[in-house]
Amino acid sequence: MIPDDLLLGVRKPAQYIGGEWNAAKKDFERAAVKFALCFPDLYEVGMSNLGVRIIYGLLNSAPDVGCERVFAPARDMENTIRSAGLEMTSLESGRRLRDFDFLGFSLGYELSYTNALNIMNLGGIPFKASLRDEGFPLVIGGGPCAMNPEPLHDFFDLFLIGEAEEAILEIIRVYRDSKEAFRSGRLDKEELLLELAGIEGVYVPSFYEPLYGQDGRMLDFRVKVKGAPARVRKRFVKDLDKAYYPSEWMVPYVEVVHDRVSLEIMRGCPNRCNFCQARAQYFPLRLKKSDNLVELASAAYRLSGYEEVSLGGLSVSDYPGIEKLLGSLVDLFKKDGVSVSLPSLKPRLLVGSLSGLLSSVKKTGLTFAPEAASERLRKVLNKDFDMDVFFNSLRQAYANGYRHVKLYFMIGLPSEEYADLDAIIDLATQASILGKKTAGRAAGVNISVNAMVPKPHTPFQWVQMQGVSDIAEKQSYLRSRLKSHKLKLRFHDCRMSFLEGVFSRGDRRLGAVLLEAFGRGARFDGWGDYFDFGIWTEAFKEHNIDPQFYLRQRAKDEVLPWDILDIGIPKESLATEAP
Repeated sequence: MIPDDLLLGVRKPAQYIGGEWNAAKKDFERAAVKFALCFPDLYEVGMSNLGVRIIYGLLNSAPDVGCERVFAPARDMENTIRSAGLEMTSLESGRRLRDFDFLGFSLGYELSYTNALNIMNLGGIPFKASLRDEGFPLVIGGGPCAMNPEPLHDFFDLFLIGEAEEAILEIIRVYRDSKEAFRSGRLDKEELLLELAGIEGVYVPSFYEPLYGQDGRMLDFRVKVKGAPARVRKRFVKDLDKAYYPSEWMVPYVEVVHDRVSLEIMRGCPNRCNFCQARAQYFPLRLKKSDNLVELASAAYRLSGYEEVSLGGLSVSDYPGIEKLLGSLVDLFKKDGVSVSLPSLKPRLLVGSLSGLLSSVKKTGLTFAPEAASERLRKVLNKDFDMDVFFNSLRQAYANGYRHVKLYFMIGLPSEEYADLDAIIDLATQASILGKKTAGRAAGVNISVNAMVPKPHTPFQWVQMQGVSDIAEKQSYLRSRLKSHKLKLRFHDCRMSFLEGVFSRGDRRLGAVLLEAFGRGARFDGWGDYFDFGIWTEAFKEHNIDPQFYLRQRAKDEVLPWDILDIGIPKESLATEAP
């Protein structure tokens, strides 16, 4: 536990003390299995993560399991811990990380990898799995980045591929039964990991060896340990209504990014956008029943007091009966002043009977994701976005009181031309002018533009990613085309996108680069205030690795680092949809 006098010297000390409303209060010593749930970013980000809340509540609902949280410390807290000669501890009981049986990392963003290493380092945990014996926790990773875990293979004992609600309890059960033998040295680590590898969804990287050709490309994977599966099948929950979902919604002491109840209404997506890894991550499509959702929302409100409920899912507009669900929630919360908010919408959701209902929903602005402004490029993306319906939807929204719109686009797309960039500004301008025609005042339009990052397990996984200079040039061009003060452009740092692309399609050789960058001071690489691209440039040079190798166009028959994983969508099927 960090002493109070040290907490007074850091920013937002309340993020390091735990004890929030609805936080678990379990006896650490009496827990048969102790699990440290680690999120490699700040508390305000981690407490907005639905996966963290689900796993935390699920594990603590098991009578003999104690799950406690660990978040990446801000730079001032890291300096305080190091200068005082202290160790990283958990929020709930202030225990050292080495006192746990598991360190479970939620890996949602490639640029948080150095924070994961920092948590381990501050907790006195050796980086490399091969250096950790029975006296240390098993380090397990999961989340979207586990769709290609290879750059992290050195540091993790095992990965959970896919969804955790069922598999994590099976992992706990196997470990509980073997804990005494393992901790006493009668069962060696490889034997325990082999037992765990028998659980569907569990990938143990030390059981496999990649084989490379002289040109650096991967040739194959070799299974090193007898009994390990030839491929690891992604785990998913078949019935969401039977799966655990938290109703005792934890209420932080400090403001977090998404400070509200999040109501997950579906997993998976009926659409087949070629760039979207989330579809593969959460495949197949599953829906929660409307009645169960209303009950969950009611319980979460009673137990937390939150005044906003947000509907969550990859494409909530495609939820069958969304009108009925939204109407039920608005009616439920009307008397209490609780608002219902929606994420990015499909334009058709605003047309017809739902447009009036949405006028009573919290007006935080409307968000749409055309991704590309030209019809030609949307066909390349396989993006379903009807422009006529879009403008009709905006017209109704403006008539119902909306005054701001946010539009998401990508640049660096296959076959992209400058005319496609012009179309982004033209589309945003039309959206703004329509506000004046409809409601007498031009609408404000925020244009968010990201570089396209080709992701594993998508039809774009073979596509070349454009380099930093090309993306920067296109960003400058878009700025030069901006004329109206009602339009605001926001770009993601193209150097961050570059690094994300390298690690998302990387292999095991990047582990040395990651460790090198950490040693040079890389932390919070997804935060503009801390990101230092020069550190990464030097780290790649130190290990004689050309990052462009990982961004190149790849042949359809090339063995890919993530081919060891079976995510439920055949590679051959993805290839038929590739540009």
